[in-house]
Amino acid sequence: MSTAQAVTARGRTPALRGPVRYLVLALAVAVALVMVAPFGLLVLNAFKTSADYSTNGPLAWPEAFSLDAFQGYLARVDFPVALANSVLSSTLVAFAAVALALISAYAIGVGRIRSSSAVVAVLLVATMLPHEALIYPLFYLAQATGTINTIWSVVIIFTVFHAAFGTYILASVMGTIPKELLEAAAVDGATRWQILWRVLLPTLRPTLSVLVVFFFIWTWNEFYIPLVLLGSPDSHTIPIALSTLRGQYSIDVTVINAGSLLSLLPTLVFFFLFQRTLSRGVTAGAVK
Repeated sequence: MSTAQAVTARGRTPALRGPVRYLVLALAVAVALVMVAPFGLLVLNAFKTSADYSTNGPLAWPEAFSLDAFQGYLARVDFPVALANSVLSSTLVAFAAVALALISAYAIGVGRIRSSSAVVAVLLVATMLPHEALIYPLFYLAQATGTINTIWSVVIIFTVFHAAFGTYILASVMGTIPKELLEAAAVDGATRWQILWRVLLPTLRPTLSVLVVFFFIWTWNEFYIPLVLLGSPDSHTIPIALSTLRGQYSIDVTVINAGSLLSLLPTLVFFFLFQRTLSRGVTAGAVK
């Protein structure tokens, strides 16, 4: 390519980048609007009265912002108890599953166990099983252990479920750590526990943080297994309490929207608080 052609090509590049950049920006804005639209409708209809919703429909602007739907939801559902159950069970599952996965992955990814690949494959297959296929043995197990209608049944079950997935992820990450690093720690006199807590744990901290966030949100949103195991109103979680609006009362869309908004706010707050942790964990995994 001659010098004149090179200059011409360089001169065309900014002219071409301008329209492409605005096109990408327009597409990004369109996608963002599509993703935010359901949440906007949820907020819009949560502040309507039943009469306003019936008269004007879901897409109309409220005639007057009202808290009647929130008052109706709080009157029909014991929201503080459901919120406490969801926060407690999700927090316990998140940290217990990560701790169990860390210890299991250490034995598989770094330890000297036989058929480690087969064990990881079994754990991966276990995470693919639908919950509907396991509900009968889980129900009878909860009955036999006396944890039925308590959040401990959900905590134990989802700790094991999520730990299987976490073990698969952490074992794969540990397999990429240079063995020379671990051998150097062993030569310096570090025991196996010291290698885990002082060498591996700082390296795996971003991945562990991501798993904690994911396990918390996954447990919070679980519906089917808690619906079967938590029959008592005192043990209901947020999704179960929200579902009772359809069974015990006539369907009031504004009340359901208000309940959905109150149920969604804690997870949004949790996500925004740990958003930087999540992005750092994903970035650290990509850099490695």
